[in-house]
Amino acid sequence: MKKRLLSGLIGLMAAQPVLAMDLMGTYKKALSYDSGIAAAQASYEAQKAASDVSKSALLPQIGASADAKHTDIDGEIQDESYKSTSYGVQLTQPLFRADSWFSYDASKFQTESARAQYNLAQQQLILDVATAYFNVLRAQDTVTTARATEAAIQRQYEQAQERFDVGLIAITAVYEARASYDDSKSQRIAAENQLNVARERLARLTGEYPEGLENLQRTFPLDRPEPMDPSAWETTALAQNWSIQSSLYQLNASEANLKVAKAGHYPTVNLTASYGDTQIYGGSPQQFDGTQGVIGVELKVPLYTGGGTQAGVRQQRSLVNVAEQQLNTVRRDVRVNTRSLFLTVNNNIETASALAQTIISRRSALDATRAGYEVGTRNIVEVLDAERAYYVALRDYANARYDYVINSLQLKQAAGTLSPQDLVDLNNWLSETAPGIEALANEQKTLQDPTQ
Repeated sequence: MKKRLLSGLIGLMAAQPVLAMDLMGTYKKALSYDSGIAAAQASYEAQKAASDVSKSALLPQIGASADAKHTDIDGEIQDESYKSTSYGVQLTQPLFRADSWFSYDASKFQTESARAQYNLAQQQLILDVATAYFNVLRAQDTVTTARATEAAIQRQYEQAQERFDVGLIAITAVYEARASYDDSKSQRIAAENQLNVARERLARLTGEYPEGLENLQRTFPLDRPEPMDPSAWETTALAQNWSIQSSLYQLNASEANLKVAKAGHYPTVNLTASYGDTQIYGGSPQQFDGTQGVIGVELKVPLYTGGGTQAGVRQQRSLVNVAEQQLNTVRRDVRVNTRSLFLTVNNNIETASALAQTIISRRSALDATRAGYEVGTRNIVEVLDAERAYYVALRDYANARYDYVINSLQLKQAAGTLSPQDLVDLNNWLSETAPGIEALANEQKTLQDPTQ
């Protein structure tokens, strides 16, 4: 991850519908469209140029000059006029400029900080794309379960109405079913709106609205983090996290700037050299035509600057303290975040495993409740509750898998190891034919009823 990640051409494209995309296709579009990564790259390039500007103060400075003059003298003793021309080149080479050397050191540290920020922005784009991608899939699953729940409750409501019409149940059962049906409809409308919002957020990164996204295969493995030691992840994060690296380089730059401020007390030594030609003509006593070369060493010693140098030193000391405290804060945040994500990923695995069993249990409970309702041992409210519980289990299982994916990527980002290869590996587990919530529901139903 020390080397820069490849990005595509930067362009602004109008959002437009396209065919189904996988995760890598989405990421490639984001590379060429997202303005955040473009801004981070531009900031890095600007800081590299600023470092070159600082370096130039240590190199020779060469200039050329030329002038032409007309002099007119009108006096009692002398009355004449003449013209003069001259041209030449000057060279100045710093021999001892402590402030320039320390400024150059500070600019190099700032360049490294900008590079760390650029790498962090590239990791953040990877995470943002994956999060937006799977949030669309998450919203699609929520819509699917909401529609399935609505359809199931609508059927129960219609059956309740039929039973009431023939006098088998009381009107209260119909009211209960109608209330549940209306509630499921409102939840379906809210879910559809959340899906539209999720698509908008993905389009913000890519500039396009995909008609469909490939989903996780049913066999996608939920592997434990490797190594299975939170302390090892913490150690890696403290050494490689790009936020920490950026803050560390900022501290180094502040310390170099403190040296710059202290260098205001130091003398400066420059080597100077010049060569030129001068011509004076007009008045015969003033005739001159010749060249002149000068070489020497220039020493300047600051004696008193009005207290500005001392004030600058105090200012830079305070800024060094600020940078130290900010680095401590970043390290603490990264340490806590890394360990928390390690625990969360493992919790996602346990949750998904438990929810997979919950789906089977909820399906069995739903079938048993429906059978009891047919023979009169269960009421309509119990059937409606069983319907909702089953589809909630399906939705929660899908969410647990999406949470695992996103939190795993966040853990790698915290450790500083997240790269496009992680998206490539994840993309291999996506498929246009991957079973969604409805397929999973039908599969579970078949397992419960082998005759289907």
